[in-house]
Amino acid sequence: MRLTTRTNLAMRTLMFCALNADRTVRTAEVAERCNASENHLGQVINTLGHQGLIRTVRGRGGGIRLARDPANINVGEVTRIFEADSAFAECFQPDGGSCPIVSVCRLRGVLSSALEAFYDTLDRVSLDDLVRDNMGLARMFVLR
Repeated sequence: MRLTTRTNLAMRTLMFCALNADRTVRTAEVAERCNASENHLGQVINTLGHQGLIRTVRGRGGGIRLARDPANINVGEVTRIFEADSAFAECFQPDGGSCPIVSVCRLRGVLSSALEAFYDTLDRVSLDDLVRDNMGLARMFVLR
C-alpha cells in the first residue's frame, strides 16, 4: 500500500500547524519547511479547511492554523479524507473494474480485512501523539 503525496503533505501540514499553535502560519512557511510546492500545498490546505481541520485567514497577516485540538485529530480520519477517491484495488471500484473473477474471488475479502486493520491502527494515533515531545520534529518545524 502506498499513500498519496496529498495525504503525506496533509499530515506534514497538520504537524507544522500543531507545533506552531501560538500563531497563524503562512502557506509559504509550510511549503518551505515541508519541501512542497505552494501550488500543491494550496490544494491540500483547501481540502483541510473544507473538512474543518484547519482555519484559513485571508489577507494581510493571513495564513492557516488548526481548527481543532491536536488530540482530537486522528491520522485515520485525515488519511480517509485524502485516500477516499482511490480504490485500494481494481475490484474495490463500484463496478468491480475489469476483473473477470470479482464475483468468485476471495482475495477481496482478505484485502478488505487488511485495509480495515490498517485504518483501525491509524485511528488510534492522534496528531498530538505525533508531535508531543518530538524534539527532532520541533527543531525542524517550530518557527521563531
